[in-house]
Amino acid sequence: MEKKQAKILIADDDAMVRSTVSKILEMFGYIVQTVSDGTGVIDIVNNSFDVIILDINMPEMDGFDTIHALNVLDLNIPVLFLTGAGSMDYAVKAINLGAYDFLTKPIEDLDIFNVKIRRAIEKRMYVLQERHYKKALEDDVRIKAEKLEEQNKLLLSYSNSLENATVQLMTSLQNAMEEKDYYTAGHTTRVTDYAVMLGRAMNLPEEEQVVLRRAAQFHDIGKLVIDLSCIQKPGKLTDEEWLLIRKHPSVGANIVKPLGFMKREQFIIRHHHERMDGKGYPDGLKGDALDTLTKILIVVDSYDAMTSRRNYRKNLTMEEAIAELNTCSGTQFDPVTVKYFSTCIADYVSTNNAFSLEYLDNFDIQEN
Repeated sequence: MEKKQAKILIADDDAMVRSTVSKILEMFGYIVQTVSDGTGVIDIVNNSFDVIILDINMPEMDGFDTIHALNVLDLNIPVLFLTGAGSMDYAVKAINLGAYDFLTKPIEDLDIFNVKIRRAIEKRMYVLQERHYKKALEDDVRIKAEKLEEQNKLLLSYSNSLENATVQLMTSLQNAMEEKDYYTAGHTTRVTDYAVMLGRAMNLPEEEQVVLRRAAQFHDIGKLVIDLSCIQKPGKLTDEEWLLIRKHPSVGANIVKPLGFMKREQFIIRHHHERMDGKGYPDGLKGDALDTLTKILIVVDSYDAMTSRRNYRKNLTMEEAIAELNTCSGTQFDPVTVKYFSTCIADYVSTNNAFSLEYLDNFDIQEN
C-alpha cells in the first residue's frame, strides 16, 4: 500500500519565511499550503492536514488566537509554533495552550527541524488511528446492540407465543371441566367478566387489569385435579367433602407455579377464598395482606356463587346477593370493592353484559 504524503499548513505574515519553510518541507517530501495569518488558517483548515506551523506574531489574528480557535474546532491536528530567538517565553505559553512543539527561526539545523516535523506527523497518525479504532469499536458495538435487540424481540415474541399457547390450553381444559357440571357451567366466564368490569370501574392500570383477567380465568383451575363429583349430589355436603373442595385454591396455585409469567396470578388464585377478617382459607390472610386484585376476585367470585344455582341451595337474586355482600362488607369482603361492585353490577346486568362506565367518570367512592 502506497504511503500517503503528509500535508502541512504554514501560517506566517512574512512571505520570505513562508517561502523558505515551504521549500524545506517540500524537499523532505511533504505537501505544503501557506497562508499569511490566523484567519487564513481557520478558513481552510480541515482533517486533510497533518501538521500546522504557526508564527506567533501575525496581524489581526496572532498565533495564540489561532490555536484557541483550533482548539474549538477540535480537529486534533498537531500545532508547531515558529518563534524567533529570545522568544522562549512565547514558546512556553504556546505549549501550555496545547501546541505540540516549537521551532526557532531562522532554521539552522535541518535534521532537527525534520525530526520535529516527523514526530508531529506520527502523533497525527496515532490520533487518526485512535479515531478510526474508536469509530470501528462504536460501529461494532452498535451492530451487536442491534443484533441483540433483534434477538430480544424474537425471544419476546416466542415468549409471548408460548404464554398465549399455555393460556389457551389451560382455558380449554378448564372449559371442558365446567361443561361436565351443569351447576358450574359458565362460572369462569362470568367471574372473569365481572372482574374486568370492576377493574375498569376502579380505574386500575392496564397491566393490573391484565393480571386480574388472567387470575379470574384460572381461579378454579385447581378443580381440574380434584374429584368434585360430590357437588352434583343432592343435599348438603359433608365436612369431608367441604374439606376436599377447599383444597382447590392451593392446588390451583401449585398448577400455575411453574409458569414464571403468572407469579402474581398465583397469589390471587391461592387466596380467592380468603376473608377480610382472616377466617378464610387456605392461609387465613386478612386485611392489607390481601392486595386489591385478590379483593376484587373474592367479591366477584362470591357474587357469582350466590347467584348461581346449586343442587343443595336456591340461588339468590341480584338484589339479594348485593345485600349479602353489603352485610358481609368489612368482615368477609373489602368495603371499597363492595361499593364499587354494588354500583356497577345493576347496570351491567340490565344492559345484558354490554356494560358502560361512562357514568362513573365523575363518580367518587370514599372508603369507610
